[in-house]
Amino acid sequence: MYHFEIPPFTDKGSSVTFGTPPAGGDGAKPVANSKMLMPTGPAAAFKNTKTLDDGTHVAVTTVTGKKSGFTGKVWVWAPKEYNDPKFAKSGFPVMIALPGGPGYPSNYWMDPGMGLQPSISKWYSEGKSKPFILAMPVLNPGPDDKGIYWDASDIPGQPKMDTWLTEDVPDLMKENFRTIKSRDGWAFMGSSTGGFASLKAVLKYPDKFKAAIASGPDIVPDSPLWKGHEKEKNENNPNLLSKALIAKKGALDVYIAFQVGDNESNKDTLPNVQKYIATYGNKGPIHTNLRIIPGGQHNAKTYVPNMGLGAIEFISQVMQGPVE
Repeated sequence: MYHFEIPPFTDKGSSVTFGTPPAGGDGAKPVANSKMLMPTGPAAAFKNTKTLDDGTHVAVTTVTGKKSGFTGKVWVWAPKEYNDPKFAKSGFPVMIALPGGPGYPSNYWMDPGMGLQPSISKWYSEGKSKPFILAMPVLNPGPDDKGIYWDASDIPGQPKMDTWLTEDVPDLMKENFRTIKSRDGWAFMGSSTGGFASLKAVLKYPDKFKAAIASGPDIVPDSPLWKGHEKEKNENNPNLLSKALIAKKGALDVYIAFQVGDNESNKDTLPNVQKYIATYGNKGPIHTNLRIIPGGQHNAKTYVPNMGLGAIEFISQVMQGPVE
């Protein structure tokens, strides 16, 4: 019964709360001049989808974004340290994890079998990583069949997926978790199209997000939905965003860790990433790191273990948390 996840032999589908309740509850009060942001509420209705061996939960809720108007699912996970009394007054860093592939109706990072959640716990215990809370939203408003996808952008006439990912999803996390007020507690990671979205987010909104891990990413927007919208397409092009960021006086530093296998299905992926780094990497405010994965293919089996060999440490060194 447990194997087939049939209640009451499993807790799948049961309600989940994550530690300190939203404002108005009995949670710990932050210290004066706190860097931590208490949950603002309203509390989302999270339902358990998986309980990990350490007792932590992956849970899901359906959100209608107040800013994008888009309705979609978001899976969340918090490390066991989040409920440790030692950190009751601490805000935790958030990593928004984005998938490749369809990116709808699910997000494959929500499956602990992909290894992301247990790996973050392991890397934290080894001193390599921050104890990130994970937000794992749908990337697209529908399946990417018939060659249609949305480039994680607000394409005119289409669902506002940029606003969903960079405003509504962070707002959900702030409403329900103890987070960090500054951009030092906010990062992205993703693979393939999710890697493109992660790269774009930190370049476009460096005031909100400090770092990203981009695994096997696309570098430029190329959805057919951009037809007739060249201006908006350029506003979502990492090459042009990078050029503008480098030229901007007093621009905030951003940190991007790239991972690419040397056996990617798209043979242009590695040279495209190398070209990007040669052009914009480690120039001005853009700090980059590249791991070329020997034998690495275009999948999570390649990317997750290799995050622990450089990428997670690269971004964790410049981020904060847990902080009071």
